[in-house]
Amino acid sequence: METFKKMQINSPMLQHANYKVLAGAPPQEKKLLTVGISSVQRPHGSTLLRTLQSLFEASSEPELNCIVVLVHLSDPDPQWLSQTVTNISGLFQPRIEAQKLLVIHGHLGGSPVPGDLGSANDSSPCEAVYSRQKVNYALLMNFALSLSEYFLMIEDHVYCTPNFVSTIYWALSAWKERPWVILEFSSLSFSGKVFHSSDLSRLTTFLLLFPKDTPTHLLLSEFRLLLAQHVPIRFGSSIFYPMSSYSAEETCFPVEKEMVFGEPDNPIASVLTDMTTISDVIPQYAYVLNDECYSTFDPLRGNYLTVILERPQKVIRIQVLTGSNKEGLYWLHQGQIELGYNTLEHSEGCARYTLLGPLVRGNLDQRVFYGEDTVEELSCIRLLVLASQDSWLLIRQIRVWTQPEEES
Repeated sequence: METFKKMQINSPMLQHANYKVLAGAPPQEKKLLTVGISSVQRPHGSTLLRTLQSLFEASSEPELNCIVVLVHLSDPDPQWLSQTVTNISGLFQPRIEAQKLLVIHGHLGGSPVPGDLGSANDSSPCEAVYSRQKVNYALLMNFALSLSEYFLMIEDHVYCTPNFVSTIYWALSAWKERPWVILEFSSLSFSGKVFHSSDLSRLTTFLLLFPKDTPTHLLLSEFRLLLAQHVPIRFGSSIFYPMSSYSAEETCFPVEKEMVFGEPDNPIASVLTDMTTISDVIPQYAYVLNDECYSTFDPLRGNYLTVILERPQKVIRIQVLTGSNKEGLYWLHQGQIELGYNTLEHSEGCARYTLLGPLVRGNLDQRVFYGEDTVEELSCIRLLVLASQDSWLLIRQIRVWTQPEEES
């Protein structure tokens, strides 16, 4: 509780932070998303330019109109700063002139950081990395407070998948009316995490509250928990991938290896629905892993289709596909997937449900995580209709991945 109270007070160090704009200018109008990158000088050379190139090549002009890319060059070496800015300007001058790319350098002012954060006399390589990274991210986020509605954190050595901005946009639209703190679009320690810009002030203060030996990536999880998001919200397919790794940071920030899921293994289950069933089209078609699908018409708000597992399972990923595959028609416009626990008698579903997530343009693909105080096994998966629609609805497939027995 004391930590939460301190988070409400802006850090005096950030109130006196000093910034220098090295290239570009802040956009004149508030954007949807700031893509924030903090970059330091590295002994093996920088991949920042490749990251920026990947970012711009992966984005269409309409997508770029929704974002501003903010690069914080955090190393104080003036020669490195000058050369890096020259390199960025040479490659991305049109983006800079269009106010789509902004390069800054900042440093803290005011009182010393708790635990002598940022000191050169660190007792381990990791302490040096944690100290530098806390300050660098705090400075980056502090500058970004009023640039956009949301803030995306990526590292300076990642590839961006094509149209990643649209992927994030549609997810944000689906989650807009629901409470969340961090949406995760990658399994990397930092890259792919999206925050509300309105939370950045608290987050930057929170990062600077802790001594230098506290791992930065763990603080992000603690921040999420403090703001009452009890499990990660991570989408099933990553849209950011690492270019390379650096030995010191690899040790300090173990990168979660991208899980290879293979094909779904839908465990034995029955399927129950209160939607209108047409002739011989049975609800089970939505769950069987073949080309069959379940079709109905004019679904009503509150209608459901529930998968009732024969026995509780440690489910690790769920994918739900609605609408026709080619034409993109007949998808569920507003719906959500819920996770069920404690099966009721007579195959009537489950006694308790929690939200996994809303459908994003008719589909859902999310990892499943379990809170510390919950049973790590599911008994039901429920698709709930949130708004009536006057059209056909195709539930093309519900795919489920479970954790192999030997890994449980």
